[in-house]
Amino acid sequence: MSPSATDSPPIRVEGLARAFNGVPAVREVSFTVGAGEIHALCGHNGAGKSTVVKMLSGQLAPDRGRIVIGGEPVELRSRQAAQRAGVALVDQELSVVPALTVLDNMLLGDLDVPFVNRRRKAVARCRRILDDMGLERISPDQPLSALGIGERQLVEVAKALGQNARLVILDEPTATLSDAESRHVFAAIRRVAATGCSVIFVSHRLTEVLELCDVVTVLRDGRDVATHPAEDLTVDELITKMLGQTRRPPSAAREPGRDRAPGLRIEHLRVPGRLADFTLTAQAGRIHALAGQLGSGASDVLRALAGLHPGATGTAELRGRPVALGDPVGAARGGIAFVSGDRKSEGLFLGKPTAWNLVATRLPTLGRAGVVRTRRERRTARSLAERSGLPERWLDEPVVTLSGGNQQKVFVGRCLEHENVRALLLDEPTRGVDVGGRAEIHRLLRQAADAGLVVMFASTELEELLDLGDVIVTMRDGRTVRRYEGDTDGALLLRDMTHGPGPS
Repeated sequence: MSPSATDSPPIRVEGLARAFNGVPAVREVSFTVGAGEIHALCGHNGAGKSTVVKMLSGQLAPDRGRIVIGGEPVELRSRQAAQRAGVALVDQELSVVPALTVLDNMLLGDLDVPFVNRRRKAVARCRRILDDMGLERISPDQPLSALGIGERQLVEVAKALGQNARLVILDEPTATLSDAESRHVFAAIRRVAATGCSVIFVSHRLTEVLELCDVVTVLRDGRDVATHPAEDLTVDELITKMLGQTRRPPSAAREPGRDRAPGLRIEHLRVPGRLADFTLTAQAGRIHALAGQLGSGASDVLRALAGLHPGATGTAELRGRPVALGDPVGAARGGIAFVSGDRKSEGLFLGKPTAWNLVATRLPTLGRAGVVRTRRERRTARSLAERSGLPERWLDEPVVTLSGGNQQKVFVGRCLEHENVRALLLDEPTRGVDVGGRAEIHRLLRQAADAGLVVMFASTELEELLDLGDVIVTMRDGRTVRRYEGDTDGALLLRDMTHGPGPS
């Protein structure tokens, strides 16, 4: 922290609370970020970090509590209101516009510079910020579409750091960056903090947190449970504070060494730039969990097996038959069903009724010459709805009107009931799903495994990994860290996912 920065009032978060549909997501969270301080928010998925960030950046209004900036309480009812109050955000979701140049992206939302003077004044500032972040290779006039995803993320960070804000919030800013790119971001953050700007840093990479930050606040189950100087913590101590005591419950399906039918054999699977080398034999009748944060390669394993990574290499066999890597139609015909983590873009037909969505993959078998036999379609949809735990009255409703959990049950149920399916692959199977829906989806997956399918899912949710996985494979930076069977300590999983392998 810059000694000269401490004269400015701190940023104070006082008793923030927010619930969704009556379920608390954040419960009376309080912490203070000093001027010039780099302050980390840590917690495993579901701890409340994202909700706090959204309230601080004007994307959500708190139910209770207040935010104090510059010594005065502020109401941040929109992103624009937050920006006027001096809050800049680097979100997990990129807000840059690929069709514009780097410079034009830097100017978007700049409220301080009159339009007629923007370009003349901004070129020099843009060049300086890019240089400060080690981006001499990027020109302000370069189209953003010409840059890779990592470079676009760096431009997003540069845009926020160049706003002369009182508070900069960085939510997983290094998730898609190389180590070298991350170092440039850290250097730029330190320079901004030295001017007196407060910084909130959110990252699952705990080594980065302890290296970069001055203070760490830990959230667990929506509450702030600890605040410590970063220099007083080790990675293991931080993990313990994030988790409390978390061990996976015993399950007969998890017993190692039992004889089971052959299932899915994967050898030396690679995806350029995403997955280095992945080998695994997944037995039929067991649920295999791939545990990894964003960019770990866990999702890429599933997408490659589903034929959605054209550059994938290696071999895979499902019940002794080759899997068609790079060919989604061939993979589906070979018995692989894939449930994407983005059900709205890659899974459901939002404008169609629930019944239509349930039978979408069966439509060619339900009618002739592309004409659906309505009575037969209805009968099939009714059967699928019953097995998926969906009331028949919803069949005629547009699927977009269903809750996230029920939409996911439609997606999963459709995949499970196809006669050809031998392996079910799911990316974040309960993302955006409430507790009740989550339990129902877990029930469907357990039934699928009990019926002899290979079930494999990728998740960042520690509780889901522990609750559902019979075998858990941890991943980081495109590589396997370790495989777990039987009783497993959640702290070991989190360490693998965030820090790499610890003691065996």
